[in-house]
Amino acid sequence: MNGSESGFNPAFNIATIKQVVNEAIERVAPVSVRMPTPTRLRDLIRQIRAARTAAEERSVVNKECAYIRSTFREEDSVWRCRNIAKLLYIHMLGYPAHFGQLECLKLIASPRFTDKRVGYLGAMLLLDERQDVHLLITNSLKNDLNSNTQFVVGLALCTLGAIASPEMARDLASEVERLIKSPNAYIKKKAALCAFRIIRRVPDLMEMFLPATRSLLTEKNHGVLITGVTLITEMCENSPDTLNHFKKIVPNLVRILKNLILAGYSPEHDVSGVSDPFLQVKILRLLRILGKNDAEASEAMNDILAQVATNTETSKNVGNTILYETVLSIMDIKSESSLRVLAVNILGRFLLNNDKNIRYVALNTLLRTVHVDTSAVQRHRTTILECLKDPDVSIRRRAMELSFALVNSSNIRSMMKELLVFLERSDAEFKAHCSSAMVLAAERYAPSSKWHLDTLFRVFLKAGNYLRDDTVSSTIQIVSAAPAERQAYAAMRLWSALEHCAVCGDATEKQPLVQVAAWTIGEYGDLLVSEASSNISMVDDDGIEDSYVSDDFTQPSEEYVIDMYQKLLWSTQLSITTKEYLLLSLAKLSTRFTTQPSQDKIRVIIDTFGSHIHIELQQRGVELSQLYRNYAHLRPALLERMPPMEPP
Repeated sequence: MNGSESGFNPAFNIATIKQVVNEAIERVAPVSVRMPTPTRLRDLIRQIRAARTAAEERSVVNKECAYIRSTFREEDSVWRCRNIAKLLYIHMLGYPAHFGQLECLKLIASPRFTDKRVGYLGAMLLLDERQDVHLLITNSLKNDLNSNTQFVVGLALCTLGAIASPEMARDLASEVERLIKSPNAYIKKKAALCAFRIIRRVPDLMEMFLPATRSLLTEKNHGVLITGVTLITEMCENSPDTLNHFKKIVPNLVRILKNLILAGYSPEHDVSGVSDPFLQVKILRLLRILGKNDAEASEAMNDILAQVATNTETSKNVGNTILYETVLSIMDIKSESSLRVLAVNILGRFLLNNDKNIRYVALNTLLRTVHVDTSAVQRHRTTILECLKDPDVSIRRRAMELSFALVNSSNIRSMMKELLVFLERSDAEFKAHCSSAMVLAAERYAPSSKWHLDTLFRVFLKAGNYLRDDTVSSTIQIVSAAPAERQAYAAMRLWSALEHCAVCGDATEKQPLVQVAAWTIGEYGDLLVSEASSNISMVDDDGIEDSYVSDDFTQPSEEYVIDMYQKLLWSTQLSITTKEYLLLSLAKLSTRFTTQPSQDKIRVIIDTFGSHIHIELQQRGVELSQLYRNYAHLRPALLERMPPMEPP
């Protein structure tokens, strides 16, 4: 029987066998056989950086993302690690990369450490508790937390601390607590940091970690110590009961800190000649929390704080960091007065440092501690005032705030002189705050009413339009309540300032001053033009004469005063509010001045405003004009001097 008779066709069956074999190979062959080798991460970075436009960069990224998607669909396990690494870089640039979440889980499940490392990194960057994929990682984390390889356990702990949801934290907290007791220092410090993150996320789990945490302070490994101190600090900040529980460890912390100070050179922990400054800073911060409002705990740490403050090298930034934390601790606990003086003196040395960051830190800390020990800070007043001239704007701002905190009744005169110089030279952003604070300080600590008025007028001159609106009304109230001699003095000084503004043309920049001057001259204009004004000295309490005020004050004529008013009212730059002050003041002067030419001139100016383009000024002009016509008999009574105003 031949082949054809039995139904066997050799040519046909060989072709069929080849096709079946090829299909089988296609199914089982690795993707690398079918797809080209993917671009390396460094090559992708080079291509993206070479893009000249944003559109060109998007084109490169979109092309690479399309290729990565295709490899994910083909279940490419050979290059998955490389593709996820590229996807993470694309994610860091701000492009969407959520389609790689499941692939990260596949890498985490891989037995190879290199795959796990990239997979866990991808999970930390791409996953959060809002994603459903987030739930699938819990089992992988639990398996890796029980791994025999310390680096795999470390990866799992880092990832758990970064992305743990409350549910995941509760599921795996017992595993973390077990690992804190591990004899392996590497695992122990990773577990402590993971517990720190878990407690921050779920404070209810704090009690579970208490027994294991205290034992961390008995370790000799500095990595375990620093993570243990960090964990205890977080616990104490979140729970008063835990704070009381850990107050027993103050002697242990003091011993560790003392060993660090007295320890010899250790290349493993030495930083610029200081033994493990990071651990020292952490311990000092924890001591500050434990000693706050606790006399017994504070007493136990006074000596070690004094040793740190006196033995730490200040020539390097590392030493300054430790000293800064020491100062904060001294100021927060119930320390001895001599220790507080030492802390303030350290900050005083910081103010003389060439590094502006250290000067800023010193000013900021002094501002927080000035109310605790004002007398110690006052010793550095000269240095603080020098910081007002610093070219750095942040330092000037802090120096200004600290200067106002130092003002008291004994130094008000000297401080105001320095602050007036600063106000005159300061940038626009400082003038509003500085002028308001000066007005408040002058009101609180003024040695005399005359000095108070002089200071207010100088602030008005130097602050210009940056003064707050309530300063105008409060100054008017002070002038109103002053004795008659002070009112005449105020009218004379303000007239000199108003005349200077009108002649020099800078009234636009000093409108609050013009408003106060207009009100004062309108009320007390008769004292200004009287013979008695020539007997009043224009030198202030500090013996200073202003540049626009002469000691031999020249009494102005009524016509000259009205001419200055007219010049200001005709100005197109003054605000409507300022012109309202001037117009009403001019109307009041009609009852203060006695000559007929003055009365006629005032009436003409007021009548002119009856047709003013601004409705408010027009209304005032019409109403005041009626006081010259139909209601002339009421004008003296309506425009008489106001009674003293009561303070608010």
